[in-house]
Amino acid sequence: MQRDQLLRDTVVDIKASRDTTIGQLMESFARSGGFTSSKIYTAYSIIRKMVDEENTTFLSFPADIISTGTRGIINEVVKRGLVDVIITTNGTLDHDIARTVSNYYCGAFEFSDRKLRDLGINRLGSVFIPDESYGKAIEAFMMPLLDELYSRKKEWAGYEIVKEIGLRLGSDSSILYNAAKNGIPVFVPGMTDGSVGSQMWSFYEMHRDFKINLLEDEHKLSDIVFEAKKTGAIMIGGGISKHHTIWWNQFRGGLDYAVYITTAQEYDGSLSGAKLEEAISWKKVREDAEFVNVYGDATVILPLLFGAIL
Repeated sequence: MQRDQLLRDTVVDIKASRDTTIGQLMESFARSGGFTSSKIYTAYSIIRKMVDEENTTFLSFPADIISTGTRGIINEVVKRGLVDVIITTNGTLDHDIARTVSNYYCGAFEFSDRKLRDLGINRLGSVFIPDESYGKAIEAFMMPLLDELYSRKKEWAGYEIVKEIGLRLGSDSSILYNAAKNGIPVFVPGMTDGSVGSQMWSFYEMHRDFKINLLEDEHKLSDIVFEAKKTGAIMIGGGISKHHTIWWNQFRGGLDYAVYITTAQEYDGSLSGAKLEEAISWKKVREDAEFVNVYGDATVILPLLFGAIL
């Protein structure tokens, strides 16, 4: 690349006032020159392409952000049908159920966890979750549902159970409800983890012919991947939800578009810290794909990104 090409775009100062919209702020990031703001604009541009083009869009995320107000951003994305597939962890089921039927509370990182234990309050980062808002509330919701499902048939695919959970929640504030209503399958590869997983195990102990067929989930995923003309992924955090997304897309030669938001670093060789560049070597992201790695807290970045798009 020639020198004049490298010096084509001058750095432009960001201007903001009381009348500036999120969309205008996002556009100003394009020429800000740095550092994370320019990457956020690139992520915004890639997501716009995923939404505008004929593309099968995956959204993957871990459960912790569903305990926060960021749940509302993801719920709006699902409600508007901007994604086609969700891959997440079991805690998403826990928190979406619990926050639909009860309340979580604003807390603080800097608080005595020994004191919280005595008070019957669980701390998730800076979120306080009373005992009665979590395990007890989820059990009261899940057990009658599992009884009903068992009376209908003895074996269920994981994504089918998640859909039934969403339909029974029946609340517009619920991610699972809006996913079920809009025909967006939700896959939880680690389904036996967490409180919902424990409820299913308890039910199985009492009804040993009750089965969850997770291989049926993989069959459904394979159909989605192989039938897609193009695929893109918005991946928040790492772990099993990120890996399951890129794993399945390797069978079609990799993702065409990818946005990865993380706080992890690659020095320890972890999947959570692995840049999308590494996924190219595994053929999980196409060599010519449009992608970006964005480093930062998703509870800040997602409202900016999707706020501008919505």
